Amino acid sequence: MRRFGSLIVAGVLVCALATGGPARADAGVLVARYTFDSSGAIVDSSGRGHTLNLIAGHGGTVRSIVHGTGRALAFPAKCTAKAARTCPHAVLQAPAAADLNPGRRPIAYGASVLLARTQTTSGQNVVQKGYSTTSSQYKLQVDGVAGRPSCVLVDDRKPKIRLVRSAVSVADGQWHTLECRRAGSSFAILVDGVTRGTLTIQAALSVVNKSPLSIGGKGAYRDNDQFQGALDNVWIKIG
Repeated sequence: MRRFGSLIVAGVLVCALATGGPARADAGVLVARYTFDSSGAIVDSSGRGHTLNLIAGHGGTVRSIVHGTGRALAFPAKCTAKAARTCPHAVLQAPAAADLNPGRRPIAYGASVLLARTQTTSGQNVVQKGYSTTSSQYKLQVDGVAGRPSCVLVDDRKPKIRLVRSAVSVADGQWHTLECRRAGSSFAILVDGVTRGTLTIQAALSVVNKSPLSIGGKGAYRDNDQFQGALDNVWIKIG
């Protein structure tokens, strides 16, 4: 595994909002935002200093592509190698920070994604902090060959996965905005500003961990749930 220097960002985020679901996305405090619009370091344009580093293996990298009037990042394409351990991996990570832990507070987080039908796999991570088997977690992912996004929460005392999955796919070669919202016992996923799945969870569920913030996968190792498409406008709000 190799660690690369940081690469990109600053800009203005425009995120889709919708009625329904828990807590308005504009109600919390912005704790991280990445728009990938500029060359240079991948800085956190929220001003909180959560700069991203590229962590890669087997020649994996990310590349800047055009998205609207700005830029986005394309991650390694789907790998068909028989030996999965040789597939290129690339993930962006920011070091663990207390202000990225929501605890029991409301949290909303999301991204814009571009994924073709031919790029789906058993699971691809978009944004995550924490791990379901060793700590608490919040995560946004795209599941299975159908390409249906889902949101995940794992409590820091009772490590049981709470998952809400979208009723619609996003694997159609078009850009889509994805958003996870949690407030109290309400947990929802929105696609293009429309609520596409809801779940009732324990109001006491708490997410606090010392894991890094990861975008595009878990890490550069073999089983990293690599995202295969392109990402833009990644953001997290808490409170």
